[in-house]
Amino acid sequence: MKILTSIFLFFIGFSFSFSQQEPEPNLQESILKGEEIYSDFCVTCHRKKGKGFASVFPPLAKSDYLLNNRTESIKAIVYGLQGEIIVNGKAYNNTMPSQGLEPEEVADVMNYILNTWGNTSNKMVTPEEVSSLIK
Repeated sequence: MKILTSIFLFFIGFSFSFSQQEPEPNLQESILKGEEIYSDFCVTCHRKKGKGFASVFPPLAKSDYLLNNRTESIKAIVYGLQGEIIVNGKAYNNTMPSQGLEPEEVADVMNYILNTWGNTSNKMVTPEEVSSLIK
């Protein structure tokens, strides 16, 4: 009887703790949506494998700038980017226009590029994070 009581209490505790947790956003789903957005908006300049064009458009693949400048990268998609940036030790000074994406689309494309081509991010970009950066 003592064993049954322990098992019963374990399952009640497990069920309670599980029901109290907020569901985590689905990163894989966001990455898949982001891949489609990337194909529609970004591939022309940054190319299919994220390698960019030497001296013209910076790479997103294995990009130190992307991984070390999360906020600036999000803002570049939202507002566009003008002026010099250094990516993987090389200077790029071109113009990237605003892409006109909604916060959820920005989050999805960021999750895609942050987790593709040798990039890995431990923290998912959310639409709320993007919205918090928009003036």
